[in-house]
Amino acid sequence: MDRRAGRPPPAPSGPGEGFGAPKEGKKRAKGDFRGIKLSNQTHRSGTDPDALLARKSNAHPALPGYRGHVLVDNRHALVVDCRVTQATGTGEQDAAEAMAADRSGAHPKTIGFDTNYDTKAFVAEMRRIGVTPHGAQNTARLGGSAIYSRTTRHEGYAQSINARRGIEKVFDWIKQWGGLREFKLLSCVFSSGHSAISCRCRHC
Repeated sequence: MDRRAGRPPPAPSGPGEGFGAPKEGKKRAKGDFRGIKLSNQTHRSGTDPDALLARKSNAHPALPGYRGHVLVDNRHALVVDCRVTQATGTGEQDAAEAMAADRSGAHPKTIGFDTNYDTKAFVAEMRRIGVTPHGAQNTARLGGSAIYSRTTRHEGYAQSINARRGIEKVFDWIKQWGGLREFKLLSCVFSSGHSAISCRCRHC
């Protein structure tokens, strides 16, 4: 069929055979993955086996990489913690729980986050460690938001929601000037060190 005529391309004749066997004189096979769901079991980085397939959104392809996490002080917009973890399904919430738990002091603490963190398990863990969740409510989720109205009615909640947007400036700086927009995969340890240096340089 002719694509220029506005017709869809022909459907694959059958499922692919994956990587198959490489041709003579070739180190790796070209690979045919038609009809095969890509996963970390079928694909991995040749230079960094710790990197897992992940995508930024439904509009982006799945590529090997890591997840970067930053904790910022709402009052002064200073980075107080940054970590790099494997791109697992719960990596973001696990890192947020660990960073919040590491904050010292007996004074009241709050934490701001977007709607992806608004789950019963995450909110309950924040309350268990003595941190008040000041995150954006995910009212479209089945069962509603896990953040109670007694939290959202306070003036500090609105201030946390407004200050939460400042974390995007940190990621923009790290990508633009810190060299992490197209960072070469070396390992989770090296990526964590590079991220920490970039965050410190931002405040210099």
